[in-house]
Amino acid sequence: MRKIPHAKRTPLAVAMAALLTMPMMAQADTSNALPSEVKNQIEKVTPKVVSWRRDIHQHPELGNRETRTAALVAEHLKSLGMEVRTDIAHTGVVGILKGSKPGPVVALRADMDALPVTEATGLPFASSIRTQYNGEEVGVAHACGHDMHVAILMGTAQVLAETKDELAGTVMFVFQPAEEGPPAGEEGGAELMLKEGIFDELKPDAMFSLHVMATPLGQLAVRTKGQLASADTLRIEITGKQTHGGMPWNGVDPVVTASQVVLGLQTITSRQLDVTKTPSVISIGSIKGGVRSNIIPDKVVMEGTIRTFDNDTRADIHQRIEQTAVNIAKSAGASAKVSFGGGIPATINDPDLTATMLPTLQRIAGDHFVEADRSMAAEDFAFFAEQVPSMYVFLGVNPQDPAKVHPNHSPEFNPDERALPIGVGTMAALVLDYGKLHQSPGSQ
Repeated sequence: MRKIPHAKRTPLAVAMAALLTMPMMAQADTSNALPSEVKNQIEKVTPKVVSWRRDIHQHPELGNRETRTAALVAEHLKSLGMEVRTDIAHTGVVGILKGSKPGPVVALRADMDALPVTEATGLPFASSIRTQYNGEEVGVAHACGHDMHVAILMGTAQVLAETKDELAGTVMFVFQPAEEGPPAGEEGGAELMLKEGIFDELKPDAMFSLHVMATPLGQLAVRTKGQLASADTLRIEITGKQTHGGMPWNGVDPVVTASQVVLGLQTITSRQLDVTKTPSVISIGSIKGGVRSNIIPDKVVMEGTIRTFDNDTRADIHQRIEQTAVNIAKSAGASAKVSFGGGIPATINDPDLTATMLPTLQRIAGDHFVEADRSMAAEDFAFFAEQVPSMYVFLGVNPQDPAKVHPNHSPEFNPDERALPIGVGTMAALVLDYGKLHQSPGSQ
């Protein structure tokens, strides 16, 4: 690779470069990654974590309906002696654990909701749940690994509660509903938790979240700044003038106009934006209009999605989309109405926090730590990250058998449970290390 003169190197880039120059070796020795008592507690709780995961997996619940899962979480946190708040944003749960030493406030988040997917894993604890979703009967399954997230955070809560003498500061355990989005017509997720004042009385100094991914087992991955994309829905209504299909000159064809708009939108990302700064996508997934082959309709409605990794670029794209659609329609004698919805910001890892916690991740994962690729998926953890310095980590859960590797959201998604104690260790280490680095002056 050629060096780019005067290129700015981020703290993460510097750290990654140092890691890449290390001699290649087998999985690094992580025997000193955690205090011995913490390691003992992780080993002790792992069977429970596996059991919780399987129970939650077998009883999945959609967004804003996670009542059984929330009750399981709340009961466990209360059994650990925590202050517990429930019914936040419908079914959200927050547990508060105070360490034995003064220090910062750290929040850990796990999402609880499942997906409207019919499971096809064949597991003995597979979901057979069916329910109503947006007016349709659907299967329900933990096809994105949120069952793993809940079990990992329950395990982390127990480990830290049992080793509070090692803990400097306070930990908020945030169990969030509706990460995949609430049902139509409802509010939910991280945005609603914030709206209901989750941080009003106790605001974290830092926040961490972990997501299992179909990447090599035990791999930990993170990148500074934009790691997951923003996501906005796009709706464009083109209005023309209805006429006979054999005499198009007597009307204004919204179908042709909509086709020109689709092509025009693609020039925004390929010709109008600086592609060296941030990748962006504008995709139209639905075009509807007309009822007969020989009638040019008066209206066409298009719907799509917009993805980018930078919130300034996100705002710029919105403005360019409206300008493009309105002007193309006007040139054809039609009109265009543009609207945006369902907005989720880009998930942006705080650069300073990420650089500070890199040694923790590398110590836990050894040679299985990598810089994360950007993902065009969106995550409403982004709303938390807008409020407090945050870091979002990927945990690899691919099984060893390549034939059993399936991506997140697949009906056959089947993460390897050997990743569970790695997740617990990662979350516990982030809390303990951050607490030590920001321990109150004079405390021992």
